[in-house]
This record gives sequence, structure tokens and C-alpha cells, in this order.
Amino acid sequence: MASESTPRVGVRNLVIVLGDQLDQQSSAFDGFDPALDAVWMAEVDEESTHVWSAKQRIAVFLSAMRHFAAHVRARGFTVRYTRLETQQETATAGSTLAGELARSINHLKPSALVITAPGDWRVLQALRAVAQREGLPFDLRDDRHFFSTVRDFAVHAKGRKQLRLEYWYRELRMKYAILLEDDGKTPLGGRWNFDADNRESFGKQGPTDVPAPTRMPPDEITTEVMQLVNTRFVDHPGQLESFGWPVTREEALLSLNDFVRERLPLFGQFEDAMWAGEVWLYHSHLSAALNLKLLNPREVVCAAELAYREGRAPLAAVEGFVRQILGWREYVRGIYWTQMPDYLEGNALNAQADLPAFYWTGNTDMACLKDAISQTLKHGYAHHIQRLMVTGLYALLLGVRPQAVHEWYLSVYVDAVEWVELPNTLGMSQYGDGGLMASKPYVASGRYIQRMSNYCQGCRYDPAVSTGPKACPYTTLYWDFLIRHEPKLKKNPRMGMQLKNLARLDTAARDAITTQAGQHRAAVTSAVL
Repeated sequence: MASESTPRVGVRNLVIVLGDQLDQQSSAFDGFDPALDAVWMAEVDEESTHVWSAKQRIAVFLSAMRHFAAHVRARGFTVRYTRLETQQETATAGSTLAGELARSINHLKPSALVITAPGDWRVLQALRAVAQREGLPFDLRDDRHFFSTVRDFAVHAKGRKQLRLEYWYRELRMKYAILLEDDGKTPLGGRWNFDADNRESFGKQGPTDVPAPTRMPPDEITTEVMQLVNTRFVDHPGQLESFGWPVTREEALLSLNDFVRERLPLFGQFEDAMWAGEVWLYHSHLSAALNLKLLNPREVVCAAELAYREGRAPLAAVEGFVRQILGWREYVRGIYWTQMPDYLEGNALNAQADLPAFYWTGNTDMACLKDAISQTLKHGYAHHIQRLMVTGLYALLLGVRPQAVHEWYLSVYVDAVEWVELPNTLGMSQYGDGGLMASKPYVASGRYIQRMSNYCQGCRYDPAVSTGPKACPYTTLYWDFLIRHEPKLKKNPRMGMQLKNLARLDTAARDAITTQAGQHRAAVTSAVL
């Protein structure tokens, strides 16, 4: 069943709007004529079940979509919107985007399909195939949401032996005159990168006076969606009691303003720090709104830069934040679209273990993993170091198939759209691409987690110990990882110091580590959900 503003038969353009394209200025709306064209949006089971999506992720997409549909209707646009509750009435189409689109084409007889480039290679192929089968023009338009285009990145990448964020980031800084001196060439403060001034731990005292996160109370539409998710996806992981994500542009702008005012000043200093029970800390919590296109990265970067120029935030914090938006976000998108579909199959380290069952429950005696996974399932959120150096690091050291790790990240986080999640997981976190996007495997022992958090206090494991009953699994698996991959890692100059430390271990120590790692791996991978 379509919405109350059902389009007439014979529309000129059927404008497809996907759940991560909620941009009022989207290129898909260029030339839109309310008298001739119609917007097409659909909720389908496939988008929540092709990976076992968690409830928070499902809810944020559905609520934001319904709010956006209401907004464009208020602008006088005709909208064909199919809700999940009506899927049983359209069983002949099946609950897929392709099936629902084909059914709508059959009913509305449009002359053409118009769409802004999707963020998921799978979705693009499915919708393009429908257009081909139906013999309709498929007007695929650039996504103006981003600073750069995929073509820009392809030109940047051409002829380079290695792709590295830093060079792409500097190129964009120069092109858009962001955080530059008046000469338009020199970076503010004389440096492009202020990592050396950032990334501190909290110390023994822990975080103090952390501002409360900006959370949005569910309105009638969101409450209805939450009830639907708890009914239709009752067996999916996670919970919705804490749901408070921005699902409209107005809420997203409020979240941006609150972050810049309250948390940006200390963002850089503590961007890598972790603390048990502290979910939100000084992070922006804006990635979901950005990836839904409720916020434009230009306005986010502009707000951060203005905070520096007005003396409301230090340069190191602002540069660190801008690098995540202007640099990293644009970089991973370029990697994704220039490397797909082969990129999805990357497994440079031949990792074959299954994802441990506790990733879906948080039931583990490793304190850091328990905290990070539990908060993920409760809120659909964990900050980037919890993802890279807790959940991701453990999976990498254990030897989990990168594709299984990718599917988990895509499932559980509210900001997960494949263009950004897949390179971050398979490339940066799991080194599945063999170093295409990151210069080395990001591996560390339990000592790193001890240094950047208080997780190790009270944990039954000791991060300084690699064998025996008190051995920290991270430390055991770290040395085991170096042992197993030593021949390959010797070719990487950035691994030199770690391999020198490995060389100090005698044969007996290596054998003991290998044995303990094997026992741990067998125990966690044999457990069932």
C-alpha cells in the first residue's frame, strides 16, 4: 500500500530516494516538477535482513525516512511511500527494493527513473537491473553531498603505488581553502596534522565534567517505528530503550551545534581515550546524521573551523575533527567506489575463523570487549577507537574472516552504510586489502588498551602476561599474530620495531604463545550463540 499522496499513472520521472539519501538538496531533485514527477521511497525487509541488522540501526533509518517523506510531501511533492506494515499486501513483489520498485513501475508507468548515486554497490546493481529489465532510462546523478567525486579520487589515485589519506586530505584542504593561512597555501599553525597534540588518555582520574550527550526524545513517528521494529524484528540484536538519535534535519543541526559548543574543545585531546561505562565522552555523535545526509559535511567543517577562528576551540581539536570529515570520510568513499566489487572479497592474511558468538551478546569475561560490545548493542554506537582497537583488533588477532567482521559492523552500528563501513572494517581494521588503504596492520597487545583506558582494572586478565592463566588474550594473540605472519610482515618497513621485539622471544616462548593462542581460539570459536 502506498502513501496517501499516491502518484497518478504515467508520471514523467520516478525519483528514487533511498534511506541514506535524505538530503533536501539532493541532485535527484534537480528539475523536479511536482506536476509531472513523483518521489519513490520504500521500506523493505531486505535492507534489515541481508545482514542481521540491530534494532537501533533499523529504527534510525525507518524513522528518518518517514520524517523525510513527510517533509517532501509538505513541499507539495507527490510521494509513493511503501511501509513495512503493508508488505504482506504486496507479497507478489517480495520485500526487496528491486521487487518493490518493479511493482511500482508496473503500476505507475513512469517514463524514466532518476536517482542520486547510492552508497551501496549492491543496491546500485539491483536498481539498475530493474531499469534495464523494464526498458527505462536510468538517470544516475552525482552525490553532491560530498566534497569530492569518485572521479576526482580516481584521478588522484592514478599512477600511485600507494594510496594514503594524508596526501588526499592535504589536496582537499588546499582545494577548498580549509584551515589555511591568508596566503591560501600554508596550513594554520604551520602543520597539516596535529596528532602529536591529540590522543591523550584520561589518566588515573578518568574523565571529569563530560557534557551530557544530545539525545532526541522519540516523537510520534519514531515511537511508531520503535514499536514496529520490536514486533517485526523481535529476534534481531540490540534494544531500543535508549533510542535518541537525530532523525530530522532540525535535530541534526541541533546535535551539530551542541557538539561544537560543548565537546569539540576537548575532542582532539581525548579522541582515542576510553573509559568503562562512559559511552559518549567528547565525540560528535554526528556520523549517523551525516551518512543519512541530514547534515552536509561542508556545514559541519565550516562550523568547526569557525569555532577555532572565534577562539571557542583549539586548533588541534578542530584539525583532528576536520580530518575525519574532509579527509577520512572522503578517502574511504574513494577507496570503496574505485575498488568494488572485488574489494568485498579481500582477505590478504587468509583469516578463516568464525566471528565469536559473544559479539552478538557481549557475554565475555574480557572487560574491554564486554563494555564495547554491550554499549554497541544498547546504543548502536561505539567510538572509532573502540571499533578499531577493541572489537576490531581482537577479531584481527584472532584471525576472523574479514567478511564476517564486515557483516557485524554493518549490522550493529547506526551510522553503517557500506561505502564507509566496508573500507573502515575490511581495510583499516582487518587489513583484508593487504595495505591498500592503511600502511600496516593496526595490531597491538593488551598494553595499548591498558594505556588508553581503565578497562584492565579489575579484569581477570593481565595485559603484561602472554601465557598462563592470567594471560591477556590480546597480548597472547598479538604475539601469535606476529609469529604467524612474520614472513609477510617482514616486507613492511613500518612493522620493523614490532618484529625486533618478536625476535627477542626464544623458541620455547614462541611455542608457549602458539599453544595458548590455539587453545583460546578453539574455546571462543567453538562457542555457539
